[in-house]
Amino acid sequence: MISVNRYKCGYCGACVPVCPVGAIELIETWIEIADTCNECGACARICPIGAIEVLK
Repeated sequence: MISVNRYKCGYCGACVPVCPVGAIELIETWIEIADTCNECGACARICPIGAIEVLK
């Protein structure tokens, strides 16, 4: 499961293009993770402020 800390997230959108399955959408000031997410962690690795975590 992917967790986005909404208090930490700056909504820069860096995570959106790195998702290999296109499961991340930036909607104004909200990050939406679709059910198609394969939990690869690419978004967590690219996040410049560590707002995204892969929870096991």
